[in-house]
Amino acid sequence: MTQIKNSNVLIIATNGFQEDELFSPRETLMENGATVHLASLDKDEISAGEGDSRTITPDMTIEDVNVGDYNALIIPGGLANPDTLRAEKKVTNLVREFAAEGKIIASICHGPWVLISAGIVKDREMTAYPTIKDDLIKAGANYVDQEVAISNGIITSRSPDDLEAFNAKIIEEIREGLHERELKAA
Repeated sequence: MTQIKNSNVLIIATNGFQEDELFSPRETLMENGATVHLASLDKDEISAGEGDSRTITPDMTIEDVNVGDYNALIIPGGLANPDTLRAEKKVTNLVREFAAEGKIIASICHGPWVLISAGIVKDREMTAYPTIKDDLIKAGANYVDQEVAISNGIITSRSPDDLEAFNAKIIEEIREGLHERELKAA
């Protein structure tokens, strides 16, 4: 059993992330004593979107990540963020490495696009923003329309409306620790 205050969590994001889906889990975990790092494609400041949206500077690049240093991975949604991330081989390789090591993976809204591209959704109960329901089904996931779905340490949620349940499930799963899982080809 892992204590939250002893856990290290990685968030991966780039420009176009959904603001609440990055900051809410980050702040909730930090308030509970977790160490949270942000990795991106480079170390330049990233933005949620246009106008007055919040920005954040990554702690490291994707290449700098050592999976062994982390208990969990979070992938926020938005449209541009996961669409950009899933096209990067270094990102999908990182996600597969987290999965192979039994680490917690949490993804919300359009974030499961990255899980699809990493090939880790087959036969898993998952949810996401309704517009990518067909993408999940075609990749072999068992889609459910509920605030949070969990499949052997892989957590998915639909939208910012579900953040309370999403954040609580991340904390619960980190406390449970590593998950043995079989990776099935998509």
